[in-house]
Amino acid sequence: MLSDSTARRARRGMMREWRLHALSVFSLAVAFVCLGAALLVVTNLRAAEIRWEHAGRASVYLRDGASQEDVDALRAALIRVPWVNAAHYVSSGEARSQFGRDIDGRGDLASLPVEAFPASIEIDVSPEMPDADLADMVRKVKELRSVDDVETYQSWTERLARLVRGGVAAAALLAVVVFAAVLAVVGSTMRLVLQRRSIEVQVLKLVGATDGFVRKPLVIEGSVQGALGAAAAIALLALLFFMVRGRLDAELAALVGLDPTFLPWQVAIGMVALGALLGGTAALASVRKLVSV
Repeated sequence: MLSDSTARRARRGMMREWRLHALSVFSLAVAFVCLGAALLVVTNLRAAEIRWEHAGRASVYLRDGASQEDVDALRAALIRVPWVNAAHYVSSGEARSQFGRDIDGRGDLASLPVEAFPASIEIDVSPEMPDADLADMVRKVKELRSVDDVETYQSWTERLARLVRGGVAAAALLAVVVFAAVLAVVGSTMRLVLQRRSIEVQVLKLVGATDGFVRKPLVIEGSVQGALGAAAAIALLALLFFMVRGRLDAELAALVGLDPTFLPWQVAIGMVALGALLGGTAALASVRKLVSV
């Protein structure tokens, strides 16, 4: 654990060089904003992927003019399929009304005509249904003359999965960039701090201070810089996120099926901890040789 004197010396040093440390924190915040933005995108893409992956339903879109006898026969056949829990017929008018409720009657999409919404049979599919059985059912249903198309939402899930993988790769690359930025910014700051405190360091060494005694406050200062930079980035991201979310069209949220969410608290705390760790590591690496000289 750190002694009170070490913490006091670190606090006194930061207050003395507050302009230099503030500039360093600002530079680190810019780097962490990029990483946080990538993680924010990945978080929401992953939530959308889970939402569609566990939708538990399929939509059978009917052709115009499909007779009621064909609809009833198709519903009865679908209900007899294993893993299918229910099959509910939705007319064009019902689909139009449901869409209007989802978007709260706002925006241009609320004025779409009834003809823009095809009649369908909404199938409640058990999550345990094997993919092969689902694909076989879809193939057979598509062959019926009264059916225009069948949507199982698996294509959405696959596309979102690819986007998530790309986002994770981008976040990993940005993490490397952030690591390099922390090393450069904190390292440069600590070298400038040591130059300004060269006389103080020399006096401490003359009176018998160990290298560790001199280094510890500087390492704390680097850790605080990293943590403050990450915290500032999260605060800025939160401000921008809620500003954009307040202006997000309700139609987009209705189409996606969920509202965008901010970073989980575990990720936010992890970013702050990562900033502190990287800042302390960069400070230690920078001052190790300089203090030993």
